[in-house]
Amino acid sequence: MAELIKIYEENPNPKEIARVVDVLKKGGLIIYPTDTVYGLGCDITNNSALEKIAKIKGVKLEKANFSFICEDLSNLSEYAKQIDNSTFKLLKRNLPGPYTFILPGSNNLPTVFKKKKTVGIRVPDNKICQAIVNKLGNPIVSTSIKDDDEVIEYTTDPELIAEKWDKLVDIVVDGGYGDNVASTVIDLTEGEPEVIREGKGDLAL
Repeated sequence: MAELIKIYEENPNPKEIARVVDVLKKGGLIIYPTDTVYGLGCDITNNSALEKIAKIKGVKLEKANFSFICEDLSNLSEYAKQIDNSTFKLLKRNLPGPYTFILPGSNNLPTVFKKKKTVGIRVPDNKICQAIVNKLGNPIVSTSIKDDDEVIEYTTDPELIAEKWDKLVDIVVDGGYGDNVASTVIDLTEGEPEVIREGKGDLAL
């Protein structure tokens, strides 16, 4: 049974954040708010949790295109290859924000992602999300929770999300109504930025 925990974005309660992080460290799955749609996430260092998410999404883990949710750009050198100055400036201008940037993956990627040549990096502009990643001490691996109803696409009400995902996750963080527009995805692997998916945000190039 998923536990619904209310956390206010203006002032995330450290005790509640610690409860969420405790579940992540034990290999649990959480659904949590970002600056776009609600996300399904787990601790990047926990292989069994990563396997669970891949199974839910119906994909092979090593082929899954999950995003790495980081608190800021300090994790970049860990997961992405050396990037040039103009790319770094582009990231700095737009993050935190509703964007997923695809970068060439480094050799330090978690073992299960070793074969992947690219990595999707997200730094959401959401205090709850940032507090969770900060307390955890490393990124969350994340994927957005799509709705079966193509008309709705993304469920925005945390209580409805908790009902639907009750048996699949451990915690649903209620951070208020979510957005129903996903992040804009930008590929930076070929030098020139290429928008792969139009989503939320107005990219400053």
